Amino acid sequence: MSNLKREFLLDPSVIFLNHGSFGATPRSVFERYQRWQLELERQPVEFLGRRAGGLLKEAREGLAEYLGTKADNLVYVTNATTGLNMIARSLHLHAGDEVLTSDHEYGALDHTWQYLSQRDGFTYVRQPIPIPVTTVENFVETFWQGVTPRTKVIFLSHITSSTALIFPIAEICTRARQQGILTIIDGAHAPGQIPLSLDALGADFYSGNLHKWLCAPKGCAFLYARPEVQSLVEPLVVSWGWLPDQISPAPLIDYNEYLGTRDLASFLAAPDAIHFQQEHDWDHVRATCHQLVGEARQRINSLTGLPSIHNEDDRWWGQMDVARLPDSVDIDALKARLYDDYHVEIPLSEWNGFKLIRVSIQGYNTRADVDALLNALQKLL
Repeated sequence: MSNLKREFLLDPSVIFLNHGSFGATPRSVFERYQRWQLELERQPVEFLGRRAGGLLKEAREGLAEYLGTKADNLVYVTNATTGLNMIARSLHLHAGDEVLTSDHEYGALDHTWQYLSQRDGFTYVRQPIPIPVTTVENFVETFWQGVTPRTKVIFLSHITSSTALIFPIAEICTRARQQGILTIIDGAHAPGQIPLSLDALGADFYSGNLHKWLCAPKGCAFLYARPEVQSLVEPLVVSWGWLPDQISPAPLIDYNEYLGTRDLASFLAAPDAIHFQQEHDWDHVRATCHQLVGEARQRINSLTGLPSIHNEDDRWWGQMDVARLPDSVDIDALKARLYDDYHVEIPLSEWNGFKLIRVSIQGYNTRADVDALLNALQKLL
């Protein structure tokens, strides 16, 4: 993977082990993104007024093929948080209704559901998923203990931000469908990190970032909705796609694609990000990254003497994993020392009383990057 370092724009003086936060874009994809921006500026009316609809349709078709669905089931959005807000605000839940989630969810979306539950009166229920996680069957049964006759929605991450666990979403979605419960999946970290076939997965709604693990330019994500539930989606921003006296035949796209003047370049460059990964045998890259991040976690565990938050079944992690740190560690000070003294960019956090370090391995990373991290931790711990 060392050759891939040259394909990215990252500062070579920084050991970048934090792809999971905002991603990184290959040089060739970034150049294509800038060419789209330049094309818009040369003739804005031609680009936005006459070509944008067709260009976005073509970009959706390329993305749909990659994600295992149809283009009419997708719309581009700027980030997964926006896509998930669109759905959460469309459902009109009431007092007596419950939204079930886990205690591993991303803070911004926790805030979304808390805000709406306080405004509308429904109950937001966090079902604890204790660590270490063991088997898929145990996970599903533990989570399902939170389901009640009042559960109207299940909201879960596909890959969690806080603990980097890959949740068994397909099993949850199947069971929810059988009981008439809507499923909304936060796929912020999934596209590009694990293979996806959205129609087969079975979620009602799914929003994923493309600017993270697919390496598209920043501000590029998608919202997916099964055809059977697309009529539930309301416009977050009311614009020209909504007509007062007509029922839209494609509400997901009509209501949410044209939101006024905005930069479409990151969306149009998404197929180039897909092509870049296909050109570089990304299945092999992913597998190599997966192995290296597993080794990194094991080495940190050996250094600290602390156990993993999951068993060694490699279905629990992809290109990102966490390791526990001693309770005595000042994580803010350690993070600052890692960056200031050793030029290691990596996130540290506290979750449910555990202090965690999250290692992201992308195609530009090498074993030397992991060695540098372990060398710094050995000295600082």
